[in-house]
Amino acid sequence: MENKPSDLEGKVILVTGAAKRIGRGIALRLAAEGSRVLIHYGQSEEAARKTAVECGNAPLYRANLESVSGIASLFEQIEGREGRLDALVNNAARFTRFDPMDITEADWDFIHAVNLKAVFFCCQQGAKLMRKSGGGRIVNISSLGGIRPWADHVHYCASKAGVIMLTRALAKAFAPEITVNSVAPGVIPFGEMDARIESMIRNTPAKRAGTADEIADAVIYFLKASNFITGQLLAVDGGLSQA
Repeated sequence: MENKPSDLEGKVILVTGAAKRIGRGIALRLAAEGSRVLIHYGQSEEAARKTAVECGNAPLYRANLESVSGIASLFEQIEGREGRLDALVNNAARFTRFDPMDITEADWDFIHAVNLKAVFFCCQQGAKLMRKSGGGRIVNISSLGGIRPWADHVHYCASKAGVIMLTRALAKAFAPEITVNSVAPGVIPFGEMDARIESMIRNTPAKRAGTADEIADAVIYFLKASNFITGQLLAVDGGLSQA
């Protein structure tokens, strides 16, 4: 990928967890930009197929991101089928809620296996493939929970804060050929909202929730930016992280 701003026409871009919600929104935007978007999914095959159709029959890639060998196999498949990788959007994540006194080792591992460990190994394998064609772009989806503490989501907050620091460290490690940046979504609801979500929206300076398309805007910005923009965090949260 060139080290100057460029359009995304024809770029091969993998989005993890692209079947639903924010990942789906990012995939749809990339397809609209003319990219060859690769749809990764774990269990949500029906939703992934629907997203792929909406992205112009985009190719589907199934992989268990809890497994490092599964991640390695995913990128081997991409190299074999696509021949290259220009960009990676690490979107796949898990979210659970527990009193911290009740969190078990299994609860901790369930979150961190995908939210942090998989993000690192996807970055590692993606960078190896990108370097074969001159470089690329990585965007990691973190969270408002990685910036602000949530008492009932200690394990989740730790994983997403880890993604932010991982982004900064890898930006140094992968420079100058590959940029690594992070987007931290605020309240982006899908489906019914509970009292906690409604309270967060009321406390958001923008006085509304965000949309998947607004997250996609930020992702597109980083994917098009020059290599002079790397190691950065962009909170798309209506100002809530500053409130």
